[in-house]
Amino acid sequence: MSMVERDGAVTDAHVMDEDERARVKAAKLEKIGKWLLPAAVMVIALLGWQALVTFNEIPHYILPGPWLVFQTLIADWAILFDALLVTVQITLMALAVAVLGGVGLAVLFTQSRLVEMSFYPYAVILQVTPIVAIAPLIFIYVDSRIGGLLLCAWLVAFFPVLSNTTLGLNSADHNLRDLFRIYGATRWQTLRYLRLPSALPYFLGGLRIAGGLSLIGAVVAEYVAGTGGIGSGLAFRILEAGYRLNIPRMFAALILIAVTGVVIFAGLSFLSHMLLRKWHESAIKRET
Repeated sequence: MSMVERDGAVTDAHVMDEDERARVKAAKLEKIGKWLLPAAVMVIALLGWQALVTFNEIPHYILPGPWLVFQTLIADWAILFDALLVTVQITLMALAVAVLGGVGLAVLFTQSRLVEMSFYPYAVILQVTPIVAIAPLIFIYVDSRIGGLLLCAWLVAFFPVLSNTTLGLNSADHNLRDLFRIYGATRWQTLRYLRLPSALPYFLGGLRIAGGLSLIGAVVAEYVAGTGGIGSGLAFRILEAGYRLNIPRMFAALILIAVTGVVIFAGLSFLSHMLLRKWHESAIKRET
């Protein structure tokens, strides 16, 4: 090998090393920024909020400062935590029922085109009808308060699971379906080994949407129900605090609802990543 060729090889290797170091550095900065930037925005927003309240001397019954809201959250933790447990219970129960019903009905739709044509339009009607319009009727005809709350939250969370899973089951590669048919696979075998794995990413996407919607449905249903006492959720605590002009407690309850929604979404996103990271393109790209 000549001197020129050796110098060229060394130069190429040096350029590749520089590019690799640049990519690694960019990946590290992205990982740090993904957590640091939202935290910085939150700190700036809280400081601005506190400054707005302090400099304008806004009364706490109109707009409390973040420090007062935090103090109220600690002082009223016993009341708010009990309400949080009720809201979370309704949310998770509604999500579980939505998953069972949505996946089961989606499988039934893919096995029978006649069933899908008969019932899918009614699922769409339930989805596009506002829950605040349906909830009063539900609480008239359903004696159990918990049952009414669960039904309202389920109606909101059901359709994303159904529609996404149905789309996923119908999105299996037609060439693979033909191959299964050529080798004499039964409907159950095709469903188990082809359609369900193909539908998993779609189902998990619908599940993330349904997780947040089930919380929204539970909160809206609690607003409509409007009953207090033992077993009341965070929505009633917000209403109660509003009647008493206890605005710091309203903000504290609202923060708990927001944090609950974030935790649900993060948990379902982590579940999706763990189930897809070995084989699905979206999760593989995220890891590289």
